[in-house]
Amino acid sequence: MKVLLGYESAELNIKNSRFLAEAFIAESQAQARDILHSQKQKYADATHVVHAFVTGKNAEVNGMSDDGEPSGTAGRPMLDVLKGSGITNIMVTVTRWFGGTLLGTGGLVRAYSDSMKAVIEKCQTEELIEKKSFSFTADYSQYENVRHLISFYHIGELREDFSSGVEISGNIWLSEYEEFAQKLKDLSRGMICI
Repeated sequence: MKVLLGYESAELNIKNSRFLAEAFIAESQAQARDILHSQKQKYADATHVVHAFVTGKNAEVNGMSDDGEPSGTAGRPMLDVLKGSGITNIMVTVTRWFGGTLLGTGGLVRAYSDSMKAVIEKCQTEELIEKKSFSFTADYSQYENVRHLISFYHIGELREDFSSGVEISGNIWLSEYEEFAQKLKDLSRGMICI
């Protein structure tokens, strides 16, 4: 499975209707619901805000909605394309502004599928790697050695807070966590424990 690295969008115009496809990182059904709520508020002038999402390590949680389009013509085709992409923890909305020409059921299926394909093609992804959060406090005297050690591992969302000591937090690949914890302990002669 792959995961989305960040927001992406694509726009299609089909028979005067505007279709804006937007992809968001969504790691849970609740997060997808929040994104949808925000999109509906943002695009209150739109005719429809259709969505599809896939979350979970094995893409086991998914959902979609036609948002007033004829049943099965919008959300289901989008979800089918999304499932076929191999991307998880993603939410895609396609916002439609009606242009005055009816597309018919086949036309709607193509329009929403093509919108989904267009945004998926632009998405930057990486392989899904399980990560574990960590935090610890180091003395200022240990800080440079700790920073050097950190450079050898796959660490993301690194945060440092300088107060009485240096509070360091972030996430690390799960496969590297135990070794990293042990090296920190060895480096600090047992003073740093995650």
